[in-house]
Amino acid sequence: MRMRTVEISVGVFMLAGIFALILLALRVSGLSIQTAQTTYHVHAFFDHIGGLKVRSKVAISGVNVGKVVSISYDKTEMRAKVVMEIDSQVNNIPTDSTAAILTSGLLGEQYIGITLGGEEKTLQEGGEIWNTQPAQILEDLIGKFLQQSVKEVE
Repeated sequence: MRMRTVEISVGVFMLAGIFALILLALRVSGLSIQTAQTTYHVHAFFDHIGGLKVRSKVAISGVNVGKVVSISYDKTEMRAKVVMEIDSQVNNIPTDSTAAILTSGLLGEQYIGITLGGEEKTLQEGGEIWNTQPAQILEDLIGKFLQQSVKEVE
């Protein structure tokens, strides 16, 4: 009887561990099991997106307000087009806002940070953000630093 209790306890512990791993995998991947909420789509055009991915977060003042739903190349603009899904509760984003591709920490994940403008008119479904800042590429920064160092030595 005692052996059976130990086996059941180990089984319950293993099920709890597997459940915890599944939840961790869902959080890391950006998927969620939350119910769908109403959203609207906003487009932004970037010169370089770096390592930005679909399902990356969109934040205003560090608060998650949406996610990236698609990334494509726009032939007419000749730039990367990023479509963001913004929570409909955040319906006061001015049309002159700035979108920048930022990095969490030194080498963390990339996400879009929106800095609010001062225009009274707000973005609606299908709105576009034209004032954008591309991703900072670490290799480019190192290259510029090395070139500057060589110029100082000469």
